[in-house]
Parts: sequence; structure tokens; C-alpha cells
Amino acid sequence: MSADTRKGSFIVSDRNLALELVRVTEAAALASSHWTGRGDKNEADGAAVEAMRTAFDTVAIDGTVVIGEGEMDEAPMLYIGEKVGAGGPAMDIAVDPLEGTTLCAKDLPNALTVVALAEKGNFLHAPDVYMDKIVVGAGLPDGVVDLDASIGENIRNLAKARGKDIGEIVLCALDRDRHAELIAKTREAGARVKLISDGDVAAAIDACFTQGSVDIYAGSGGAPEGVLAAAAVRCMNGQMQARLLFEDDAQRERAVTMNPGKNPDRKLGLTDLASGDVLFSATGVTSGFLLRGIRRHADHATTHSLVMRSKSGTLRFVEGHHNFATKTWGTR
Repeated sequence: MSADTRKGSFIVSDRNLALELVRVTEAAALASSHWTGRGDKNEADGAAVEAMRTAFDTVAIDGTVVIGEGEMDEAPMLYIGEKVGAGGPAMDIAVDPLEGTTLCAKDLPNALTVVALAEKGNFLHAPDVYMDKIVVGAGLPDGVVDLDASIGENIRNLAKARGKDIGEIVLCALDRDRHAELIAKTREAGARVKLISDGDVAAAIDACFTQGSVDIYAGSGGAPEGVLAAAAVRCMNGQMQARLLFEDDAQRERAVTMNPGKNPDRKLGLTDLASGDVLFSATGVTSGFLLRGIRRHADHATTHSLVMRSKSGTLRFVEGHHNFATKTWGTR
């Protein structure tokens, strides 16, 4: 990635900035890994937040957190509206310092640390509400799936486009009571269902890999995670649609305040969620279908990360080896 400040513009192509972003997710993953399997998700999350914020102090951007740990009065660090970075081009930042806090606390697969970055104004400012989502990968006709179509119709269209038998199609969803009908209708259509306890960002990415374990991700989850997933899907040339889900008028009014002039109930396309040049980085905390988890030793640790850029479509898996003698935050 390179910053071009001659006209105040930003070109998402500076490889140095990409590596700096990986260091941010690595720092959060290493810090939270101390709490893997210890049963305390709040301590794990707090460690990730603290390390991520400190690491951002070295990144050459003028960043504003638009997807974060909550409002200023709800989170001590990385709250919505917080400024981060060492100075540079104005950027919006979406973060989930520990995606899957329970997964980390219980040492279950697919806990990640996640950051996405885009030019100012190019991420949906999503309140912390539920979001209905549907994701498929690249190389498919536009609109092959639609959030407003039945899941059976979507699966049949996807199977036809992929040249697969319906029985080979695998849908991934969070294992929640609210998804009982989605699961039943998917199986009724003849497809298979993979249920996960947490971690829908990893699941959305998995749906975009040609070698992934699932063909489609669907169902409702957190809106902030939806924006992070959209950033990754953009980088992978996949397709995604979403819609915010509100429990009361206060939540709807909050969405209107964050996105003035926009219908809060509208169906959101991929570029409504994440547009322009986007960079995405994730580091594994516990091993899963996307990334290997932290491997800790007496004096060092190994990390496994995925970094992507929408402009080039390049995906890189990065293995890092970290010396605790110089990275003291990794020894907590």
C-alpha cells in the first residue's frame, strides 16, 4: 500500500502499510493467546484491545475507528470515533480485536484478531445490532443469490452456477435457535449444513475460497462483524448482501444518526458495506479452517495471518516468528 499525499489522496497499494497492519493483528493475537483456554473471555478481549491499540501507534495513518468495541462510554479503547495512528492519510478503520472471545476462552477453533482499513467514508457506519447476511465466492454470475429470495431458491441457483449437485452444496450458519428455519429449509432443499458456534467473519471468508469447506454463508450475526466480513469479501471478489435488523425504534434511530439520509431498512450490497480500496488483515489465535493458531514456546511464538488488498486481489498468508525478549507484550 502506498500513501500519496500530494493531492490528499490515498492509494491502497503500499506493501509497507500492509505489513504494518499485519503487525497490528499479530500483536492482538499474541496478547490474547495468553488467555487461550483459561475460561475468561473478558481478559482475553482486554489483552487484544490493549495490544492492538498500542500497535496502531506505529502505523502511518490518521485513522478513525468506525467499527470498534462500542461507544466511548462503553469501551476504554478502540471505541467508535477514537483516533489512532501515527499520522498520515485519513482512513476509516474497522476492528474486532478478538473475533470469537468465547472460542479463545474455551480454546475452540477459529478465534481471530481482525482489522480492515479503507479511505475515509468507505465503510458502513454500523451500530451494534444484528445483520442478516448472505455470502458466496467469486466466479459466479452477478446476483446468483439474493437476500430476499428463499434459501431453497438460492441454493438451487448456486448449485447450477457452480455445476454441482445440490447435495454437494454446503451452507454455513451460526448455531442459533433463530436459524432453525434456515437450517430446516436448507436441508429440505437437499443441501448440507455446517454449524459454527461463533466466528462468522472466518465463515464468510471460507465461503469465498474455492478450496473452502463451505459454498455459502447465511443467517444473522453482528453488524460490525458484517462490515469486517464485507471488507474481506471485497478483497476476494465475492458477493455479499445484508440488511440491518432492529429490535426497537432506538436501534433504528441510531442507525439513521450514523448514516443520515439513508433508509436504515434497505438491502445493502457489498459496496454499501465496504467500498473503495480496502485492506484486510486477520491473525489466528486458535487454529481453525482459515488460519493456524498461536504456537507459543518458552522464548518465542509463531503466528499465521492472512492479508488481502481489494485493488490487486492479492491474498497473502504470512507466518511470523516473534522473540519474547523484544516483544514483552507477548509474555503476559
